[in-house]
Amino acid sequence: MQDYFYTLADFIGKQLQNDEIYLCELTAEQSDFIRFNRGKVRQPSSVEQRYLEIDLIEGNRHTSGQLALSGDTSTDYERVTTLLSELREKLPHIPEDPYLLYATDVHSTETIGTNQLPEAKDALTEILTATQDHDFVGLYAAGGNFTGFANSLGQRNWHSSYTFNLDWSFYHDKDKAVKSAYAGFNWESPTFIDKIADSLARLEILKRKPRTIEPGQYRVYLAPAALYEILQLLSWGGFGVKSQRTKESALLRMLEEPAQHLHPSVTLTENTADGIAPAFSSKGFIKPAQVPLIKQGVYHSALVSPRSAKEYGLDTNGANDEETPVSLDLAAGDFPQAESLKTLDTGVYVNNLWYLNYSDRAACRMTGMTRFATFWVENGEIVAPLNVMRFDETLYHILGNKLIALTAEREFIMETDTYEKRSTESTRLPGALVEELTLTL
Repeated sequence: MQDYFYTLADFIGKQLQNDEIYLCELTAEQSDFIRFNRGKVRQPSSVEQRYLEIDLIEGNRHTSGQLALSGDTSTDYERVTTLLSELREKLPHIPEDPYLLYATDVHSTETIGTNQLPEAKDALTEILTATQDHDFVGLYAAGGNFTGFANSLGQRNWHSSYTFNLDWSFYHDKDKAVKSAYAGFNWESPTFIDKIADSLARLEILKRKPRTIEPGQYRVYLAPAALYEILQLLSWGGFGVKSQRTKESALLRMLEEPAQHLHPSVTLTENTADGIAPAFSSKGFIKPAQVPLIKQGVYHSALVSPRSAKEYGLDTNGANDEETPVSLDLAAGDFPQAESLKTLDTGVYVNNLWYLNYSDRAACRMTGMTRFATFWVENGEIVAPLNVMRFDETLYHILGNKLIALTAEREFIMETDTYEKRSTESTRLPGALVEELTLTL
């Protein structure tokens, strides 16, 4: 696939006229999907797809288009020629783009992932064996993701990775379920079996009579999946220089008030080197291995897209147009996860959150609902499931002055989005023990 992409890139270069420049990006996947419901396979499928996006540039005018590749040279040459002709016709009618910026220094790279995935049938057998006799629902997605970049200046970049992601729930009744996930590069059976055993143990607790607690402030343990939802919301306009310059960032207080910070144990990084996403952008810029966003609780730097770099006179760090992290990394703490219930003592164990939004963006105040397996804990032991409740709390409490500790163990969580193609976004993060979280109803 890599050689084929480079062949197409060379062909595009030969079709250029006058002072035209092109940028092109290939996104492709070879994936297996298995959907489960009530412990049975409902929809097995395999997908192989390849898309090519071409951005045709002349001066400060540019326009782009996308086409599906067939893998047949003559067919794809014809498709590329047709797309270039359509773009060329549009170009004179497109206004000049004052914020157009693309890489002009040639920096070619190659990252080729190793396929350590099990055969789909082997993974299927293990999943069904571990979940038999239970109401198991989920999606297994695995395979290769491929991204390529090329331009008429001679730059060539390639990135491939092979990952799996099993996202599942064990259902008890109605909205009572235990949700979990297992994702990574190398399927390890003991790890998977441990996760299944943990889910089934919590499912048994979920069968107990649920308890309702009064609104108020409670000591809580946020499992990595719950903390993931909080960081996903924070990523929505929180770290981009555009949202910061326009005063729309939820981290505005950290930017404008030197005394406002998070707990010293909080270090957030865009960690491209250890993620799944490619280390180059669709404009040809090479991303740094790490971009420190928050360092020891203090704001450090922003994600800067090429457009924002041009607009504000900054250097780009290869961020996407939305300036959202795609390989977010929250550093581990020194608190053993095995002691989370004991140290929590009496309070709430939150496994999942959902429906998050800002109740006060400027104050970084968030609201949302508990979901699935949330438990009431007494004397370090789970005693009952809790009915769904709403929380409303600022990040400056959750990961700031109310944070007790982050766990030493971390989860690798992959975005489950499969719209158009499998996502390459990922997050590594620990669990968090918080002194007070406000539950409102």
